Formats: sequence, structure tokens, C-alpha cells
Amino acid sequence: MDRLFKARRIFLKRLVRYGAGFALVSGAGRSLAAGKAALTGIRISQADTDHTRIVFDLSKAIEHNIFALAEPHRIVVDLADTRTSSALISDEKSTSILKGIRSADRATGELRVVFDLKGKVRPRSFSLQPDGNSGHRLVVDLHSTNLSPTPILTSQQKRRKQKKEFIIALDPGHGGKDPGAIGKRGTREKDVTLAVARKMKAIINRTDGYRAVLTREGDQFIALRNRVKKAREKQADLFVSLHADSFRSPNVKGASVYALSLNGATSEAARWIAEKENRSDLIGGISLDDKDDLITSVLLDLSQTATIQDSLELGNDVLKHISKVSSINNNKVQQAGFAVLKAPDMPSILVETAFLSNPTEEKKLRNSKHQHKLARAVFEGIKSHLSQSLG
Repeated sequence: MDRLFKARRIFLKRLVRYGAGFALVSGAGRSLAAGKAALTGIRISQADTDHTRIVFDLSKAIEHNIFALAEPHRIVVDLADTRTSSALISDEKSTSILKGIRSADRATGELRVVFDLKGKVRPRSFSLQPDGNSGHRLVVDLHSTNLSPTPILTSQQKRRKQKKEFIIALDPGHGGKDPGAIGKRGTREKDVTLAVARKMKAIINRTDGYRAVLTREGDQFIALRNRVKKAREKQADLFVSLHADSFRSPNVKGASVYALSLNGATSEAARWIAEKENRSDLIGGISLDDKDDLITSVLLDLSQTATIQDSLELGNDVLKHISKVSSINNNKVQQAGFAVLKAPDMPSILVETAFLSNPTEEKKLRNSKHQHKLARAVFEGIKSHLSQSLG
């Protein structure tokens, strides 16, 4: 289990390190013919043992072509209508992937840059427009298919390695001035969710390797985003928000599970970037303070996409186990833009345990034994998901 969140944090750490980099080579291009782009610098950074990033600094936007060759392994980058000084390319440069660089001017007007490699790689390239500190850039990422990554533990990972606990944040929906849905018999959603959360916490804390934390311990109102904040402060690896649904028809029944929608993810990424105070500790305890907004957006998008996929898989496992103790409203995980599901680095699901507007289900939700069954089912779904993730 420790391997699961360790692997996830290492993955997020590497994403962020892509944005850092260090300059190995920079310089001014020679006098160029009119209309030609100037390649003024090449910066190389080793994000990890299996990743190398190369940044071409350019005087203007250009078209480029990139392809791989074998025997020996090489990556070729053709830069259209571009010239540079030979001294810029001549120095020896080496990383765990890269052996060296050479270049040649082609009769077609292209500058061909060849990267000699130590093994096979997967290349990826994209262009960046000028920002406040940088001009036009072409970025080439080389991802080795041969080398095994060297684990890098953050301080947060080291703490978790020592305690070896998987922390599950349980979020009892509503509370305080917000009662949530209210059944015909006066059953309040905020009371049901807290009761189920407390039972689930007790079950989890009796299980070796797991620990549960609650976003609210009693009948208090907590703003939606503060619930996620509390979970992050407690270093939760997983977030489960518990609710009880309501509908205008008393005949509608059954449990549902929700994960974040892509639309919700996109709007949340924009919000996190805009609010500068949230940029530190944005992904898995890793600061993005030194990254520009474009890089931050890419990192958030990669992290959020992986998190949504993990949440969908988790939700399906939870839904399967709930179906053993309760009727199901929809046998597929639904997606929506719930605010409490929008942490970019923490798999999160929202469980609608039943419909309080349905008299039969309201009666069940008032029953302590049924609450315990629901709590047990959700936790069994979580354990099933983790066991599959670990193989």
C-alpha cells in the first residue's frame, strides 16, 4: 500500500521538475540573413534518470520536424529557416539519456540538430510563446524506454514511509446551518452522513495500514473548499464525501457514486492558477511558485487527468460493493463538477448513499445497522481498488 502513494507522489514530483531545468549552454547567434530565425541558446535539463528536456531559445516562432533514428539511436530536429553559431552546438553535453549534440545547415535552409543517445527514447515536442522573462521557445522532451527511474522521496513521502498508513479523508456532507436534504420523517442529511462517517472511521481505524480522518467531527458548517483543505492538511491520500440524495419523486431510489468531470477539472485548474496563494503546495506537497502559468497549467492538467481516472476506477469498485447491501440508482460512476472533488492530486469520490425523499430508503438510513453496512461496503470498495492498483 505504501508503494501506491509513493509511486503517485514520485510521478507528481517528476512532473514539476520538468519545469525547473538548468542551463548548460547559451550564447548569441552569428549575424543572420534577413528573415531567418536565430537560435540563441540551448538549455538542457535532466528531470530524472529517464527524462531529459531540451529547450531551444529562438528569436521568433518557427516550424520544426522531429524524428527518431536507430543503430545508433538518435533524435533529429529540423528547424525551418534557422541559423546559429557552430560554437553553440560544439560543446560536449551528456545526461543519462544524451551522449552529445551536433548540427549542420541544410541546403533547404533548415538547421538540423542531431542528438546522439545512449538508448531508445520517446520524443515529444511543443512550442512556447514569449512571456515576461523568455522569448520564443521550442521544447523537446526525451523519455527513455530503457532506464528504470530512481525513486526520489519528498519529505511528505518519507513521513508516510515511516508511519506506513494510507490516510482516507471522510467528508460528512452538509452540517450546522446547512441540514442538506430532509426526509418526510424529518431525517436530516447532515445527521445521516455524520453517522455513516463515524462508523466508517471506526472500521477503517481498526484495520492495519489504514487511518481515517473526518472533515467535520460534529454538527458544524464547513465551506466546501475548506473540506478539501482540511483533507490536504491531514495528508490524506484519498477523499470520500458522503451524502444522501433527494428528488421530487418519492419513487426514485438507490445509491450513486460521482467523480469529477473534465469540465469541472478545467475550471478548477484555472482557479488554482489565478489564486497565487494556492500555488505553493499545489501538487502533492510540491511548490509551483517558480513556474510560469503555462507550465503550471500543463502540470495541473496532467495531474488532474490522472487523478480523475483514478477516481473513476475507485468509484466503480465502491459502487460494486455498495450494490451488495443497497439498491443502485446508476450502475456507472457519474461525473459532475462538485467543488469537494477538485483537488488535483488526491483521488476523490462523492457517494450518494440513498434517497431521503424515498420513504423506504429514509427508514433504512435511520437504521444504525444499515448505516454500518453502507460504511463497510464503501471501505471494502476502497480496499478492493487499492489491491488491484498494487497488483
